[in-house]
Amino acid sequence: MGWAQRQVEEITDLAEAEAVAKQVVYDRLAASARSRADLEQSLATKGVPAQVSADVLDRFEQAGLVDDAEFARSWVQQRQAGKGLSSRALAQELRRKGVDDEIAREALGDLDPDAEVQAAHLLVQRKLRSMSSLDDMVKTRRLVGMLARKGYAPGLAFQVVREELGAQAPPRESL
Repeated sequence: MGWAQRQVEEITDLAEAEAVAKQVVYDRLAASARSRADLEQSLATKGVPAQVSADVLDRFEQAGLVDDAEFARSWVQQRQAGKGLSSRALAQELRRKGVDDEIAREALGDLDPDAEVQAAHLLVQRKLRSMSSLDDMVKTRRLVGMLARKGYAPGLAFQVVREELGAQAPPRESL
């Protein structure tokens, strides 16, 4: 049975365990950047002993291939730009990825608060295009809900929605 076929059974030969660990880490990093905690979880799933896992990940960190701070900065920029997520939602995602709270705070500190508000406005503007036939109350409820799911505070969500609904041209009255 090859190493890839092993699931959770413990690998006892240290040389084999190290080879498995290296291959798993290379494979995971080839797909995308990962946090150390994510890689540790992958190694545990493959049955790599904790000490071998720690040693291999330490060497990858020394080589600069595993860097939680760089991962967090990259994750925050990509998710904020691509999904329009708020800093609160991004902090939760980083916590789920196993990134230390201090590293997450540093990465989130690079976000411009004005850019976050601008992202909320863009999300609402984009969504409003498909809501022209709805009542303003329904629009407000749906838009605030969308922003809440993206992690925006209720006060900011209502403010952005009010501003965007106020910026919409009033409907033409029929003659």
